[in-house]
Amino acid sequence: MILIIRKKARPAEIEKMAEDYDGYIKVVVDLERKILAGGGEFHADAEKMLINDGSIQENLWGGGWDVESRQIDYNSMINIRQNQNNPSREILDAGIRKKFDEIVKGLLFLQ
Repeated sequence: MILIIRKKARPAEIEKMAEDYDGYIKVVVDLERKILAGGGEFHADAEKMLINDGSIQENLWGGGWDVESRQIDYNSMINIRQNQNNPSREILDAGIRKKFDEIVKGLLFLQ
């Protein structure tokens, strides 16, 4: 299930987003709006949901979060962007990675 998370996620929301990959959540983060869409089978579906919610594609970056280990990754097909100097599935820019981390940690990490 894909959910748009605008403020710190509740445990029930994290459980729902983690259902598709048994404890792993695919996330798409809007770096400007500081929100994310998490869950689902494909990053592209979460990306589309955020665009329909008012996000601009160039601000959206994909990756994932392992609920148990709390490890964040930066790997998604939606990250391949020649026009933004990112020819890889990985987010290559350290500044973008830092913003991505801050938003994921702020919205998904349970205290």
